[in-house]
Amino acid sequence: MRLWPRALSVRLAVMFALVSTLLLGSIGFYLYQSLQREIAWRDDQALLGRLERMQALLDDSESIDALRSRPQLYENMLGNRDSLLWIVDDAGQRLIEINPALLPLPVLPAALQATLGDSQSSEPLRLAWLDVTRGDRRLTLIAGKLLSEREQMLAAYRLKLWLALSVGALLAFALGWLVSQRGLRPVRLLATRAAAIDVQHLHLRLDEFKDVSELQALSQALNQMLARLEDGFAQLSRFSEDLAHEMRTPLSNLMGHAQQTLVRNRPLDEYQNLLVSNLEEYERLARMIDSMLFLARTEQANASINRQTVDLHELLEQLCEYFEGTAQESAMALINQASGTLIADPQLLRRALANLLANALRYGLPDSAVTISSQLRDGACEISVHNSGPAIAAEHLPRLFERFYRCDPSRNQPDDSGGLGLAIVRSIMQAHGGQVSVESNEAGTRFSLLFPLTKA
Repeated sequence: MRLWPRALSVRLAVMFALVSTLLLGSIGFYLYQSLQREIAWRDDQALLGRLERMQALLDDSESIDALRSRPQLYENMLGNRDSLLWIVDDAGQRLIEINPALLPLPVLPAALQATLGDSQSSEPLRLAWLDVTRGDRRLTLIAGKLLSEREQMLAAYRLKLWLALSVGALLAFALGWLVSQRGLRPVRLLATRAAAIDVQHLHLRLDEFKDVSELQALSQALNQMLARLEDGFAQLSRFSEDLAHEMRTPLSNLMGHAQQTLVRNRPLDEYQNLLVSNLEEYERLARMIDSMLFLARTEQANASINRQTVDLHELLEQLCEYFEGTAQESAMALINQASGTLIADPQLLRRALANLLANALRYGLPDSAVTISSQLRDGACEISVHNSGPAIAAEHLPRLFERFYRCDPSRNQPDDSGGLGLAIVRSIMQAHGGQVSVESNEAGTRFSLLFPLTKA
């Protein structure tokens, strides 16, 4: 069960109401406690004052009997039915008693000075008492006040506080909701603008929200996301176009050869040559489909790789032996200067290096060398493949690792990787958490694979 409402404005209103209730409740509690203490202090001072006045009357009277004969002196002192007065001798006899509530005489300990305390009787009662001596008699002066009126007043005050707190919480919720609705208007406008951006309007941005500091980070993140989506959609469009072109070329060759052959009857050897030619096109299509499937698998977010400890020199020796025939045909030499070990997937690493070696042998100058080296740099292992050849134009470098991208406008090269070789290298490096880079100048072209050092 969801405790919080889904609407952010209602959440803010509830939080504002809770904070306001806590604040108002704290203030009300403080005021209630202050009032309670103030009333109690005033009642205690009034009780002590009555004791002092009764003591003064006793001092001014000739005897307690004379004071009893003039009750108006102390009855006027009390003034209401909540006030009580007893004068008791040491034998427990009530010499003077004013007790409208007919409460029993409280039993109190001796006190040589005025003392305050609460009675344990059925009625809430506050008492002050004092022991005095008059002649040969010891008297106890007791003044009391019923607390029922005070409790009623405090109960009414508590009720008003609760009512004020409830009304305040409701008003705080209503005002908080209105304020949040007003404050969240830019968010709703941002959502409306973002919802209006579709495939045909990926170029639109949310720059008008940069003036709102709270939405600045969100609008920047959304703009960056839109830029990535626009770039990805553009790459996808180019990929679809390039894929269609790459697939159309071998299919057109197959259809053209077949149509030309079927025009008239031909000898058996011509049919055999056609099948051999068609087989080359089928192999080209198979390599292209295999590369595309490999890219799809390695670029998945949950793609797993089998990391092992790889001896770089031994692995590259195997690759150099594999490409030795191709290098001899191009009058080129393969130089293996790699050393050390690396934690990586051996199959994926071998495929990435094989693509780079094939690329270097294809575009390197005859009678030159392709050098493979390795080094540790900035906490990572860098493997470089360098070949001598014409420099790659600067405008091509950022797009070399895109699918089907070629610097050479000619797309019909039967011995190439179908324009997917370097894209496969980039996918392999991304799967390892590394990166691939290229630099090219008059001295040649260098591809570098940067692997983060990972513990086995």
